Amino acid sequence: MFRNRNFRVSVLILYLWQSMTRHLYDVIVVGAGMAGTSVAAELSKRCSVVLVEREKHPAMHATGRSAATYIPSYRAENPALRLLTRASGRFLRSPPEGFAENALLKPRGLLTLLKGMNSESSSQELADLNSLLEDPVVMLPASDVRRRLPELSAEWLSDAWWEADVHDIDVHGLHQGYLKVFRENGGRIVLAELACPRFENGVWQISFADEYLEAPVVVNAAGAWADELAESANVGRLGLRPKRRTAILVSPPAGCDVTDWPLVLAYDESFYFKPDAGMLLVSPVDAHESPPCDAQPEEIDMAYAADFATQAVSGLEVRRIAHSWAGLRTFASDETPVVGFDSSAPGFFWCGGQGGHGIQIAPAVAKLSAAIINGDDNTVELSDLGFLPEWVSPSRLSRI
Repeated sequence: MFRNRNFRVSVLILYLWQSMTRHLYDVIVVGAGMAGTSVAAELSKRCSVVLVEREKHPAMHATGRSAATYIPSYRAENPALRLLTRASGRFLRSPPEGFAENALLKPRGLLTLLKGMNSESSSQELADLNSLLEDPVVMLPASDVRRRLPELSAEWLSDAWWEADVHDIDVHGLHQGYLKVFRENGGRIVLAELACPRFENGVWQISFADEYLEAPVVVNAAGAWADELAESANVGRLGLRPKRRTAILVSPPAGCDVTDWPLVLAYDESFYFKPDAGMLLVSPVDAHESPPCDAQPEEIDMAYAADFATQAVSGLEVRRIAHSWAGLRTFASDETPVVGFDSSAPGFFWCGGQGGHGIQIAPAVAKLSAAIINGDDNTVELSDLGFLPEWVSPSRLSRI
């Protein structure tokens, strides 16, 4: 009896499998945040691509919760991040004609407050930093900081580094630009809960509803869920760690126009704040390890953010928090992105672990990913800068 029932079940499964519509592509990209969408757009210029996303709309998680700032000095000591940022900056400053309706970058500038820093050590550190950058960061005495930002409290007034080449990024415009390119090149977007990828007969298969998607290459751009996706596909985890970061929006001091304020960062990274639609966006620069999830802010981190804001800005009273949110930034063990084919799984391509750099390095990572998938080692832009793909290869990491 059991044998007959198992036979009937097998026949039913075979019937359902045969009745499903099968679509073959060159590449399946999983994850429609900035990483996945930009990679899909670049690939669509030469390949047939389907972009799949399990949420109701693209860019729901980390992309939609980014502080959206281009900072060349951010972790510039890491050569991979520095050169990916530099190459992306060229795209962001001058995107292809018709890519976006408005400029992707808006000048902001960055003040890094050196409260408590020894002047000799800060000068040496600044010299070391400037040896890595195209546009130098300059030292401002406290008197110049006061003129630039009169509302900075006496408690936090100090000498500071001034980095002029820091810009707000139009994240929505950048993401929509890539979606536009993708669609114009015939790319297809699927918003649905998908079955786990499986590798059979030389192709990756992902099913949903009554359809099979098949391709010899699958790109794992699942953000905080990248390790989970790999594990579900019987590909080993790389030990990527999502970390939660919190931000709040508060009203500026009464009668204070913050539109042209710079981004302000404490050297010890205890907080930063910047203008955002007439309000102040404040973060305690938290980095709490978290499972992949729809991250939500916690009361203690919101309280820290509010407290730092009131300490740093004269006349600021946080009577209510207008809005709060949290996002997950995902890191490899060496805090360098992971871009490349998995050595143990044919056609399985990683594009993740970008930490807090995901938006500002997206253009270069997308071009690099497309080049590798299409059989090139690198892009012309990155080659000219001396970038080495092995810096970001998954093979550098120990398998978990």
